Amino acid sequence: MKQHIIENINKSNKVSAIGKCSVMLAIFFSLFSFFSFSQVTSAIDSTSIKIGEQITYHIQVETDTTSLVVFPEGQSFSPLEMIESYAVDTLKNKDKYNLVKKYGLTQFDSGSYTIPRQKIIIGTKTFFTDSLKVEVNNVVIDTTKQGLYDIKPIIEVQESSSDWWKTVLIVLLIIAAVGFLLYWFIWRKKPLSEEEKIALLPPYDRAKLALVKLDESTYLEQENLKDYYSELTFIIRKYLDEKVYDRALESTTDELIKRLNILKEGNQVDLSKEDIKNLESILKRADLVKFAKSAPDVELAKIDRSTIDIEIDNVKEALPEPTEEEKLLDEKYREEQARKKKRNKIILTVVIAVFLMIATFVGFSLKYGFSYVKDTIIGHDSIELLEGDWVTSAYGVPPITITTPKVLKRNSVELPEEAKAQMSATSFSYGSLLNFFSVDVSTIVLKQANPEEDIDLKQAQDGAIKQLEQAGVTDIVVLSDKFTTPNGAEGLKTHGTASFPILNSKEFYEGEYVILQFSTKNILQRISIVWNKSDDYADKIVERIINSVELKKAEE
Repeated sequence: MKQHIIENINKSNKVSAIGKCSVMLAIFFSLFSFFSFSQVTSAIDSTSIKIGEQITYHIQVETDTTSLVVFPEGQSFSPLEMIESYAVDTLKNKDKYNLVKKYGLTQFDSGSYTIPRQKIIIGTKTFFTDSLKVEVNNVVIDTTKQGLYDIKPIIEVQESSSDWWKTVLIVLLIIAAVGFLLYWFIWRKKPLSEEEKIALLPPYDRAKLALVKLDESTYLEQENLKDYYSELTFIIRKYLDEKVYDRALESTTDELIKRLNILKEGNQVDLSKEDIKNLESILKRADLVKFAKSAPDVELAKIDRSTIDIEIDNVKEALPEPTEEEKLLDEKYREEQARKKKRNKIILTVVIAVFLMIATFVGFSLKYGFSYVKDTIIGHDSIELLEGDWVTSAYGVPPITITTPKVLKRNSVELPEEAKAQMSATSFSYGSLLNFFSVDVSTIVLKQANPEEDIDLKQAQDGAIKQLEQAGVTDIVVLSDKFTTPNGAEGLKTHGTASFPILNSKEFYEGEYVILQFSTKNILQRISIVWNKSDDYADKIVERIINSVELKKAEE
């Protein structure tokens, strides 16, 4: 306040320094701004309703035709529940608009409620409506006219089925699709193409087949002797390269003929001199056709083709039979090639699978966050609690209605003999103070207290903190605030941080706690929640639990 006054004084000093003209302009523009944005009013059609009955909430705005008006949306009327939002009614009056927005509201618990102020944005300015009070009354039933019936027997209720099977089905379908693609493109024995079939033939058969395909060509019909001789000499050179001399393709004609003579003299190839001479003659003629643009007769080309066919047969007969060692080496080579091919398939499958896993992980991490995805895959107790089937139930008398991840189990409260005459206590909990997450709901009834006086919640807070200390909790930071439940019950919220002992250990963990306490005459109701400070998901769990707390009077 003091700072605000100082700022106003500083502003007035600046205005006086500018002069009277500036002051008048400022007053003019402020008045213009005030009148350009109009009035906002709110009302309800009834201030008293029965449980579940609808009331209509009106917001009326009068503004100029150029201003954009934003009305409240969503459940901003809590503790009342909005059940319908009606369209805006617009009436034009000269240069102004009269806008009326209606909402249908209701409440299913009796009591006195206050509809909070609602925010309306007009242009660049914000306006708030007045808060309104509503009484929600019980429905009075005349029991003298109401028929009485026997209590219905207990029936078994089937637990609502969850959609986990849908997730499992989707995952299985994805795995099946990926597996099918891997099989189809990698592991499946694909039908061989024409080139692959030819490549699998022995060198002799391939050479013979190549001659047949040369006959089917149109080289001779078109007198394209250059390409004809190129194909013809490639066939014989390829065969010699695979069976006789492994450099036959890259050698010149003289080098190849020289090598064949050397192999003949060394008794490595049983070729006659006439065979070598025929090959030399055809190869040199082909060189003249390819490089000297010689043009032999077509019939001579046909004769050369027949000669090559014969020489391929002669080379096959001239080659020595492979030894058993060579056959074994050849078999080992084929087996090694098969193992290498299979190994490559395995490596490729693993690489694709790892890539898909990483891509899936990265994609989900970008959408949901790295920690959430990691904890979902590895497993995290808090995620299981947060995403599990929550339970809403009432505990104690008068009842405390609360929604929790698990059903709270009744505890056996052992009171000292001298305390049993003064109070009674009930307790329901999940986990314990020594775990990393716990919820406890307890009700204490003081038998000898004055029923017209409420229990002092500050004293109850001190008692709750002492209980924590007695349980071994240290370094307790205590903060307290007023707390109001969604159905209007007021109480005290005690919260803070502390060091909690770990079960079966001498170590401590840094945790947080919340204690909600409510008093109704001689009854003290308490909700205690403890969780690990480093748990990323516990805050959402605690917030959901606290927002679900509702108290009902004993007579209800």
